[in-house]
Amino acid sequence: MEKSKSRFIIIGSGWRAMYYARIAAALPERFELCAMLCRTQEKADAVHAAQGIYTTISKEECRRMRPDFVVVAVSKNSIAEVTLEWASYGFPVLCETPAALDQENMCKLWEAHLKGAVILSAEQYTRYPLYQAMAKVLDSNLIGEPDSAVVSLAHGYHGASLIRAFLREGMTGFCVSAQEFTFPTTETLSRYERFTDGRIGMKKRTAAVIALQAGKAALFDFDSEQYRSPIRHNYVNIRGCRGELKDQTFYYLDAENLPAEAVLKAESRRVRTASENPNLREFAEVTGISFRGETVYTPPFGLCGLSEDETAIALVMADTAACAAGLKEADYPLREALQDCYMAILLEEAIQTGRPVESRVMPWQG
Repeated sequence: MEKSKSRFIIIGSGWRAMYYARIAAALPERFELCAMLCRTQEKADAVHAAQGIYTTISKEECRRMRPDFVVVAVSKNSIAEVTLEWASYGFPVLCETPAALDQENMCKLWEAHLKGAVILSAEQYTRYPLYQAMAKVLDSNLIGEPDSAVVSLAHGYHGASLIRAFLREGMTGFCVSAQEFTFPTTETLSRYERFTDGRIGMKKRTAAVIALQAGKAALFDFDSEQYRSPIRHNYVNIRGCRGELKDQTFYYLDAENLPAEAVLKAESRRVRTASENPNLREFAEVTGISFRGETVYTPPFGLCGLSEDETAIALVMADTAACAAGLKEADYPLREALQDCYMAILLEEAIQTGRPVESRVMPWQG
């Protein structure tokens, strides 16, 4: 992995933008945050006072800094527009997810790519330590070619990226049927605070069937409470002709066609910070994952105090820096990001119409 320091700026100053700032602080030998571009002077002053980050409201100042790449971490409604703007200035861009909310902007991003723009999407879930380890074992064909999956790990485009990764599918056409339900759920933790008063909120849960033209299929099941709630856990089940993965356990046939099982064993250490945010105050840093006595995951940056989410995003940043320098092709190219956005859009259309929705051949699939 390329280890020279990469300079970048962040467009935006919200929750996701701060991830990139924390990663730069944890990996100063890899990343240098030149500036954070804020919309108002009031916000710029507040961020600088609270975080010690150099902030500005001047696009021109940011452009003069000539960063190696630009991170776009603005509202979902503005991501595509701002990404295209900074790409037009000639900067490689790493945009937060989703890359676009509609097919028109997806096509604009693809057109910019075809004209030479370097655009990557910060889809981090396939880079999570445990999901990387799962994919590595699946790629060994221990259970045969994966043909079906039940995935309840992340919403929309994140879920789509995991489904395609686990089933080892590329630009395959698909048909999606979906329905949305609303259930009462006791709230426990938001992005910024913990609740212990027993309050109940009505939370939406999406259930979908995604049939791929290649003959594979996935059941998608998720609600947003799973991201943080201790009473709403994630789960996954991947099947092949010689076995299945259920959460962290593989059930399979050995070389003599006798049943066997083995567990992905993850080890971690507790990291405590001075943050007042309960999500950031204490978390687990994965120190390694093994399977049948073999190491299948080691921390790519060593032990540096990053959460799973931050480690995954740091990998995306390293990939962007290498692509920007012309050293490699993207591990998660724009066409895949657009395909995952497209699947999420059609999933929502299936919910709204109550009918199955068939994908069409899109420009980035060629």
